[in-house]
Amino acid sequence: MGPSAERAALRAPSFVVGLVGRGIQLSKTPAMHEREADELGLRYVYRLIDFDRLGLADDELGSILTAARRLGFAGLNVTHPFKQAVIAHLDGLSDDARALGAVNTVVFEGDRAIGHNTDWWGFAESFRRSMAGQSLESAILFGAGGAGVAVAHALLTLGIGRLTVVDTDPARAAALAGDLSARFGAGRAAAGSAADAARSAGIVNATPVGMAKYPGLPLPAALIRPDHWVADIVYFPLETELLATARAKGCRILAGGGMAVFQAVGAFRLFTGAEPDPDRMRAHFDGL
Repeated sequence: MGPSAERAALRAPSFVVGLVGRGIQLSKTPAMHEREADELGLRYVYRLIDFDRLGLADDELGSILTAARRLGFAGLNVTHPFKQAVIAHLDGLSDDARALGAVNTVVFEGDRAIGHNTDWWGFAESFRRSMAGQSLESAILFGAGGAGVAVAHALLTLGIGRLTVVDTDPARAAALAGDLSARFGAGRAAAGSAADAARSAGIVNATPVGMAKYPGLPLPAALIRPDHWVADIVYFPLETELLATARAKGCRILAGGGMAVFQAVGAFRLFTGAEPDPDRMRAHFDGL
């Protein structure tokens, strides 16, 4: 780099952001953000704040947010298990985050921390691009946590006629189904069990099951039929046990990489005010 290029680099806007969660060492998000920033001529550093690696307790989340803001971070992405817990530590919410009750992106604006949700759009955009022609009559969703809330909203926005919500906490599944029916129409969502997969056109996993740290499937493999379409939001590994099982049965599958890319597009836009290139960010992701 010559002197003029060095001066230009120093004048470029600079951003420090981070990802807060547990078990996130394999995340592709930092490299994806940083490579897109390089393409746009931005100075950009993306840090992992892994509560497992750092030995932090859940109740230290508020302190981490305060420290990041004071250290000049532009914002933070938030992942499992903090997408709902983080709300108590924020000063405001976007309309989407307020409606969903879940946050995956926090933007620091002066002394304020504002929560946003780009997860739901990330899943919806990935589905639109890769699952055209699949039946929207019904689907079963595993997971009613922060990610599940966003994916449920996306599924009903996409036009799923009937959504069954399953969670290890039945009360949480019932609460999400009730909220969805209130927003999208009576009967559009109901709590259920894994057995309801028999009456569903699609299966969606929005739990951590399938991650390296949480191996396995969210439902018995015998319940997956060849005519199901199957989607997973887990993306490390990119092909989870659920997707490998579904592929072997001949199902149409949707990996979590698409959602990871498109939620990152939205977050990058919020952090920087710059317009990222979604296709280029997908190429970054695929090359990692």
